Amino acid sequence: MYYVYILVSESGERYIGFTSDLERRLQEHSRLKGYTKGREWNLVYYEAYVDKELALRRERQLKRHGGVRTALFKRLGLIGRT
Repeated sequence: MYYVYILVSESGERYIGFTSDLERRLQEHSRLKGYTKGREWNLVYYEAYVDKELALRRERQLKRHGGVRTALFKRLGLIGRT
């Protein structure tokens, strides 16, 4: 199984990612240095895919196409957060 996921930090920062092991990846985010250092990330959304290519396409779609990302963020109530 492959996952596309969205994390939101306590300060409202958003992260879109892809993984084949969601639990492991979430643990890694809490330990990462640099970009995520000192931030608490909360999983707010994920999609599961059987096909790796479909999951990668969806991740790219969310990262590259503002309208698609905005529509999903509105559905999740993430629009307007700082």
